[in-house]
Amino acid sequence: MIDWAAGKGWLTAGGKRLEWACWGDRAAGPVIVLLHEGLGCLALWRDVPAQLSRATGLPVLAYSREGYGQSDPADLPHPVDYMTRHATGVLPQVLDAIGAPAYVLMGHSDGATIALEYAGRVEDFRVRGIVLMAPHVFTEPLGLAEIARARDAFADTDMAARMAKYHRDPVATFRGWNDAWLNPDFARWDVTEAIDYLRVPALVIQGRQDQYGTLAQVHAIESQSYAPVDVLVLDDCRHSPQFDQPQAVLDAVTGFARRLMAHEAARPEGA
Repeated sequence: MIDWAAGKGWLTAGGKRLEWACWGDRAAGPVIVLLHEGLGCLALWRDVPAQLSRATGLPVLAYSREGYGQSDPADLPHPVDYMTRHATGVLPQVLDAIGAPAYVLMGHSDGATIALEYAGRVEDFRVRGIVLMAPHVFTEPLGLAEIARARDAFADTDMAARMAKYHRDPVATFRGWNDAWLNPDFARWDVTEAIDYLRVPALVIQGRQDQYGTLAQVHAIESQSYAPVDVLVLDDCRHSPQFDQPQAVLDAVTGFARRLMAHEAARPEGA
């Protein structure tokens, strides 16, 4: 189990050492676990975790998946179902290492998909709710075109040097993500079946100008889930709501967390 009082450290999951950091009082309520995007990592959350902990009053933990940030390298190439594999094979071990009695999973982009898949595929009564920012549940031509443009930008600009500030091996980090999404088999990727098994409340946040996915992603979650789904669509917002509209995101997550906590307080003892 991790040492929360240390504030940061390493945990082992999926046979890899993963970096983590935490904020807030662990005993204050469910731990919000942040799951980063396809080119993200612990450091690239910037001040979001601290602000989130202050706004909600809840403890927050973020970590870098294998192949990201300073965590151990990933085994490449990523298979097309790499998000499902992390959700079902690695994230359970991460949550066990944290050792909290209750969690809220909050993911961005790939991380949102991992959060949704965990809630839909793994029976874990510790998970009380999920927050999904710019989730993917199936591929769209718009998103694949943007990922192809990212491949060109990585080859033609200083993108690798900029990524090196945050990732120990920026080439491997980029290629692992980009090659998986541009694999011809990825055009048929679809994890909407996981939505049918959601049994916890969800908050879905999407920018109206998201360059990687349309509102069809949101509508699929909203229409298929048997559990309550709150939706926030933000104007003047692209693929990163937490940076494009930070206050709106904080307000929405805080309201969602308060509703979860009220429900938690009403749960019968031992439930």
